[in-house]
Amino acid sequence: IILSIGMAVDANVIIFERLREELWLGKSVLLSVKVGFNRAMTTIVDSNITTLIAGLALFVIGTGTVKGFALTLMIGILVSMFTAITITKKLLLIMYSTNILSAPKYYGAKG
Repeated sequence: IILSIGMAVDANVIIFERLREELWLGKSVLLSVKVGFNRAMTTIVDSNITTLIAGLALFVIGTGTVKGFALTLMIGILVSMFTAITITKKLLLIMYSTNILSAPKYYGAKG
């Protein structure tokens, strides 16, 4: 479970770094959110698929507790990937549209 939480945090860090990079290039917050998410998806999907493959290998060749660990890992990764791809983006867009997080300073950029 802790490893899955770590992967989820990593995905969000990647998303916000890409978003910040877009803001530094002078793009608007809304455009930065959209472009940042698109740029981050490749990295997030690649890392999660790699971890899923490792989890699958552990599940196939492991026994007992190793299979349990592998199953928990794979479920956690799938949930983490779903939340990173859909829920985080939707929450950011909602907060932007309600002016809660509409200023670039909230994303670590000057503005």
